[in-house]
Amino acid sequence: MIKNASPRLRLALVVIVLMGTVSLFGDIVYEGARSVTGPYLLVMGASAFTVSVVAGLGEFLGYGIRLISGYFADRTRNYWVFTITGYLMIGAIPLLVFAGSWETAAFLLIVERIGKGIRSPSKDAILSHAAKECGRGFGFGIHEAMDQIGAVLGPLLFSGALLLYGEYQPGFALMSLPFLLLVVALVVAWRKIPDPQQLEEHDDTQQTDLFPGIMVPYSLFTAFVMAGFFVFPLLAFHFKQLSIVPDAQIPFFYAIAMGVDAVVALIIGKAYDRRGIGVLFLLPILGACVPVLAFSFGYPGALLGTILWGAAMGVQETVLRAAVADYTHISKRGTAYGILNTVYGAAWFAGSVTMGMLYEFNISLLIAFVAIMQAGGFVIFHHLMRRMR
Repeated sequence: MIKNASPRLRLALVVIVLMGTVSLFGDIVYEGARSVTGPYLLVMGASAFTVSVVAGLGEFLGYGIRLISGYFADRTRNYWVFTITGYLMIGAIPLLVFAGSWETAAFLLIVERIGKGIRSPSKDAILSHAAKECGRGFGFGIHEAMDQIGAVLGPLLFSGALLLYGEYQPGFALMSLPFLLLVVALVVAWRKIPDPQQLEEHDDTQQTDLFPGIMVPYSLFTAFVMAGFFVFPLLAFHFKQLSIVPDAQIPFFYAIAMGVDAVVALIIGKAYDRRGIGVLFLLPILGACVPVLAFSFGYPGALLGTILWGAAMGVQETVLRAAVADYTHISKRGTAYGILNTVYGAAWFAGSVTMGMLYEFNISLLIAFVAIMQAGGFVIFHHLMRRMR
């Protein structure tokens, strides 16, 4: 593909791979930490409700701040400033080695999520410019697959550290090395393409009125699906509390989910380029199946539920992002990503808090809540497809 490609396509693919490398090292660090967030906070003295609130608040702030960072990235065109600043905040994860309480650990985990909120709209805008040359679904799929290689390696490294040392601090200390490699890769990517918009020619004929017409039901669909979608720390908390999965295997489970995410991202990205956003019908189905399996069928159910959780993440991270670029103008790309991701994060936070409370009250009600949210998402998806037609 690269040998016969035009210079413009070659540059686009190089940028996608470079940004994928940055994300790979970043995911080694923060996905390694996220794989043990639930059990780690439990050991530090936090409750199931606290774990859900910390995870949900981190996601909410991480997604909510994108509304602001995306808007100012578009206004200033300083996409790299926001991208670099956000990635540097991943450095909060190695600092967890010094955390002496769950409050301090929660603060550092939330700082890392805020950093993701600062960088994500700008990073996605850079990728959207490059991915236009090779198909946005495929371009975002390549990036997501590389991203998830890191998301597999991080939990595996952490699992190894737990097996060797029997405690969490050595794992957090180990994360300092991939963080340094992230910084190096980020500088190389920035020097390679300091003006990412040059990869996508400005097209004044692109219709911006599709944004309110399609993105409103699209955002509602996202809100319902994410309100009924688990954060992995709550799943991991459940696995540990009921001794369904051994402690050292929980990061391995997360690594499996991230591996599934990578494979699904490539497949669903190609499917999106051919079929459009109709492939999103999979999300409510996958989201509804996760708790039924993970909470009802012991170790095999926990494993299968984790696999489906990873598959759902692959669809979300590829198609939801690619579609935003296809239905918004180049001049409003960062703002559009900020809006959608704010909806995504707010819904996930609200759903996480609700599920945390229901978990401590009645698991059957928790599963019913998930089913209702995903059913609502499916109904809105049907309306969205009718509007698209």
